[in-house]
Amino acid sequence: MEYIFDIQGYLVIPDVLTSDERVELNRLMDAQNLPGPEKRIRFGEAAGAARESGPGFLAYGKPFCDLLDHKRTMPILRMMLGDCFRLDRIYGIYMDDGMKAGRLHGGNTPYSPGEYYHVRDGKIVNGFTVVSWNLTDAGPDYGGFCCIPGSHKGNFRLPKQIHEAQDKDPCVIIPKAPAGSVTLFTEALTHGTASWRGKHQRRTLLYKYCQSQVAYGNTRVKMPEGIELSKRQKIFFREP
Repeated sequence: MEYIFDIQGYLVIPDVLTSDERVELNRLMDAQNLPGPEKRIRFGEAAGAARESGPGFLAYGKPFCDLLDHKRTMPILRMMLGDCFRLDRIYGIYMDDGMKAGRLHGGNTPYSPGEYYHVRDGKIVNGFTVVSWNLTDAGPDYGGFCCIPGSHKGNFRLPKQIHEAQDKDPCVIIPKAPAGSVTLFTEALTHGTASWRGKHQRRTLLYKYCQSQVAYGNTRVKMPEGIELSKRQKIFFREP
């Protein structure tokens, strides 16, 4: 797993969520009566850059909080970030058929402080790792998360012709990510959102973790009110 993550910059782990867990997460999302993705594809945002402090989609219910330290993702987060890391920002993405791609961003060059990826003495040193939960099928037949594998180690700026035509360039791939899978990637990877061609709605939850001394902005993800969190989950909300 460490080897594959190092050469690709991402992993897709299938069958992490059970069918019942997916149904419940989607049910709780439906209960929010969200306005629809035609105006904005993000929902339930909290913290990061100019975003507001708050619980974001964690307030939708305990099942969203239970994903914070899932037993299948925690070993990978420790591999990427060490034992001291925090939750920096969250948001969800939903898309309907025909919605356009989002721009590619990230990449090792030009260098962005905080969004780094190195290997030293046989150990990964990474600033930000994203855990992306796929509540519906995504992949080459539909769209969704896309990336340039290995770009987290790139030494040259992303060429303009790839940036402007990401849906057509063969170096940009859309990994197969079935419903119930989880996609993990380093923020240093050049990544983005492919146009959506699925007849069903894309639904993805993104939890962005960083090393404990790092922060993307001066806003914070807050613990949701009325939901009991474990001692370990509460640690994710500490200040840098």
